[in-house]
Amino acid sequence: METQRGRSFLLERSSTCLLLILTLGMCGVQALEMSTGKIPFLEAVNGSDVLLPCTYASCIGIKDLYFKWEFNDNGTMLKVIDAVIPTDHVEPSTVNIYRERVEFVGSSKSNNLSMVLWNVTFEDAGEYTCFGKNPKEKDKNHSAIFTLYVVDELRVVDNTLTIIIVSCVGGCIALLVIFMLLKNFTLFVLAKIEEKNKECLVSSSGIDNTENGLSGSKTTPKPTPKKA
Repeated sequence: METQRGRSFLLERSSTCLLLILTLGMCGVQALEMSTGKIPFLEAVNGSDVLLPCTYASCIGIKDLYFKWEFNDNGTMLKVIDAVIPTDHVEPSTVNIYRERVEFVGSSKSNNLSMVLWNVTFEDAGEYTCFGKNPKEKDKNHSAIFTLYVVDELRVVDNTLTIIIVSCVGGCIALLVIFMLLKNFTLFVLAKIEEKNKECLVSSSGIDNTENGLSGSKTTPKPTPKKA
């Protein structure tokens, strides 16, 4: 009995340890994740203001999270912004900005590391990297890239094909509706004609019976001849 209890205890303990190891392993794979959104690029008009989004997430929490924005200038990574976030939901004491026309608009309360470029120029076009390093996960590096395109004016999207497709679909639906209405109207007219024909047959049958002296007809009976 004691041997069975010991085995059960060892099995339960092994299962718990295995589950804990798997959980920590899965969490460690993506302990810190940087993201620049589902669409990591933007086309902006020269002279406009642009928001470069970046957020972070960590399943083990953060402590002294170091983050920075970098600009890829023909292979040379130029620092744009950097700062250290002490812990979760605590704003960094100082945000260092290394370029003009740049403003940090993020907040650690919402895990937001976004920045704004004011009055963008063609020289601002290129790749921007949002980088993060969390000491709680042994200083592993994580990053996400956002690409900015700067143009003279936004391209006008040609919707001709879309309009043609929508028109064809709408026309087919309209024809289908008209066909169904005509079908129902035709069936209604045929039903009325059939009903009228039945009434005419009943009326003509009644007239024939009257003329032939059948039941329901008014005929004068012939007198019975007298015996001589």
